[in-house]
Amino acid sequence: MLKLQTELEGRMASFGNASECVRGLGYHMGGSWDYDQGCFDRILYQEGGETIYLRLPFAVMDGQLDHFNAGIRFGTPYVIKHVVHVGLDRDGGSLLDATGFSQFQEPIDRDGHIENKNKWVHAGEEAIEKLMDCLNEQGLLRTG
Repeated sequence: MLKLQTELEGRMASFGNASECVRGLGYHMGGSWDYDQGCFDRILYQEGGETIYLRLPFAVMDGQLDHFNAGIRFGTPYVIKHVVHVGLDRDGGSLLDATGFSQFQEPIDRDGHIENKNKWVHAGEEAIEKLMDCLNEQGLLRTG
């Protein structure tokens, strides 16, 4: 995992407005969320069973996450690499799509070794700058 030091950390926005900006930039809601915390994920690189993500964790400061106006505060963004098995699962119990990759399959390595760290830190920082531009242009980002 590569932690990123950016201006986003500690900033606040409404969940609904932030969601609109992040979706437009290729992010999606991370799978491990609950009503008081979550994360937005964006794929930076994907090949075979390796995926490098930019993850933007946040905490809900006001309201509940399933409400548009819930206030969120961004935590420390980071880059993480997941490695999954690609191919047919011979146990017969998994759901496979046409590529042979199960979307429900657990990663072999949730925090895989990331080579060329500077490249991925730079890619993550650039992606966060674009997100901050989107949020700032619309007046959606505020200091916490």
